[in-house]
Amino acid sequence: MSLIWENSIWQYLILTLLLGGGAAWMAGRGLALVWKPFLRVAFYMLLLGAAIRFLHFALLDGTLLSLHYYIVDTATLIVAAGLGFRTTRVQQMARQYYWLYEATSPLTWRERNTGR
Repeated sequence: MSLIWENSIWQYLILTLLLGGGAAWMAGRGLALVWKPFLRVAFYMLLLGAAIRFLHFALLDGTLLSLHYYIVDTATLIVAAGLGFRTTRVQQMARQYYWLYEATSPLTWRERNTGR
């Protein structure tokens, strides 16, 4: 038994990281596109974490009511959703307010230097 995965690292990588992380990325992106606050992303990831925990239980003989693995799965999902949210928000700010902001990396933007 490990601190991150319950039965096998492959189960964690495929179910939590690939399937859950992909869903989390898209949820974060979708919430950013409609200008929702990040706190709502975190709330939805709590629900998605419970669903991923159920899939571990139903498909892979994992523990359903394990607080430790629920926290690990949910933290992974919050990171994935946060990345999707932030990259989308940077694109929005740089595209919609191009005269005010410019993207400095995939995760950050800054005020545009107007030369005043």
